[in-house]
Amino acid sequence: MIKLIPLKILSICIVSLFVLSSCAKEGFFKPGDARKNPPDPKERVKKNLEEGRGFRLSDAIGGNKGTNFEFASSNELWRASLDVLDFMPLTSANYSGGVIITDWYSEQGNADESIKITIRFLSNEIRSDALNVDVFYKKCISLNNCQINKQEGQLKKELTKQILSKAAVYQKQSKDKKFKPYRNSSSDNTRE
Repeated sequence: MIKLIPLKILSICIVSLFVLSSCAKEGFFKPGDARKNPPDPKERVKKNLEEGRGFRLSDAIGGNKGTNFEFASSNELWRASLDVLDFMPLTSANYSGGVIITDWYSEQGNADESIKITIRFLSNEIRSDALNVDVFYKKCISLNNCQINKQEGQLKKELTKQILSKAAVYQKQSKDKKFKPYRNSSSDNTRE
């Protein structure tokens, strides 16, 4: 039994070294640039926590007792898209599928021409290539004689621009809301 304990310790050390070396190869461990990080450890901790890279033991132990769900309202691009398309009736809005489809929309007095917009979400990141906005134009000569065309134009660019700018505002508001300043109890008690 006494000989097994050193063997267990040795095997744990070997496995730990293997895991740590594989983390370094996979890119899990990323060395920091000393020029960008403060030399004082307390300042580094504060900077990391404010940027959301650290964790708080109080959050890990007693933070959220329930399950953490991801709702569509937490996705800034989704919320911004719905806000921008608020004036149009929706045919389908499927968050899990990543698609918003509007119904045909025409202004009052011009029933012969209408538009339909579809938005596909390719990523949750707020970037110009995270959205695919398609604008369809329908022009009718008579009730049963309509022509539908997909067009790349100014409306598509303007919709994409409005959605991205609104999503960036939502993301900033969300970060400001989640921001918790780091309180260092030892620096609060020091006298100058």
